[in-house]
Amino acid sequence: MPRTLLAAALIWCLLCTPLAAQEKKAAPKQPPPTVAKLAYGTHERQVLDFWQAKSDKPTPLVLYIHGGGWRNGDKSGLGAAAIEAYRDAGISVAAINYRYIQQAVELKIDPPVKAPLEDAARALQLIRSKSAEWNLDKKRVGATGGSAGACSSLWLAFHDDRADSKSADPVSRESTRLYCAAVDGAQTSLDPKELREWIPNYTYGGHAFGFAKFDDFHANRDKVLPWLKEYSPIEHVTKDDPPIFMNYAGQKAPPVLGEKQTDPTHSAVMGLKLEEKLKAVGVEVILIYPGRTHPEYKNSAAYLIDRLRK
Repeated sequence: MPRTLLAAALIWCLLCTPLAAQEKKAAPKQPPPTVAKLAYGTHERQVLDFWQAKSDKPTPLVLYIHGGGWRNGDKSGLGAAAIEAYRDAGISVAAINYRYIQQAVELKIDPPVKAPLEDAARALQLIRSKSAEWNLDKKRVGATGGSAGACSSLWLAFHDDRADSKSADPVSRESTRLYCAAVDGAQTSLDPKELREWIPNYTYGGHAFGFAKFDDFHANRDKVLPWLKEYSPIEHVTKDDPPIFMNYAGQKAPPVLGEKQTDPTHSAVMGLKLEEKLKAVGVEVILIYPGRTHPEYKNSAAYLIDRLRK
């Protein structure tokens, strides 16, 4: 087996661990970053770490966005095995922190989810602004993460470019578009109405829009519809979007649309609905879950290693 594929296989067990269990475990150890705790904003959570791959030519980049419901978690959640697998394949790595929902509430940011999502975009712009210094290929950037980090990755993948070519700030002139995304247990939508139609026992996401209870979020959905149109990933799907890999292999059973799910927050039903929309507009998509595998890609790392080197 080629070394890069073997390295990806070694982190298979980590990537297949149920997301809830991952969040309870101590953060895995990491190799020392090439650049540590680089600020991309003024808040203490707006920092990133960067690990450079050795190469004579500009390298692709994996952007890791941690999970934790946008309420906890940390960039340290990306372990040494994953970082070294990417670097062995000639791919550099960045892992970011971002402002939590509760911090956005304290800062009176509406809706609160604006903070973690737009932080991810700003971090990517800063990274691209360092491309010459860090020997990066600006084009070949793939985002990855689990749960909320997966949702953030998909939002970046589908959203129109946030680059402002007329800005006096050179960082703001950088692109926020992705080359690809590979995600685990992703929330593909934040719209409570369609989520309840897809998954009757769905209860996640109200906090992202300032609601303590999902039922209140559902009842007031029309009042926050403009926010949903802006921050729900599936709302931004268009034919020019990058290829997507979605992994729900940690599920206990194949998904069934319209039925209760054992883990509704991370259900592959959401992947099925996004896959349907992506295929309708001609965007390349791979979706795996129990009962559906892929002959080449068993996890997000294997997909990113292959895709980013094409």
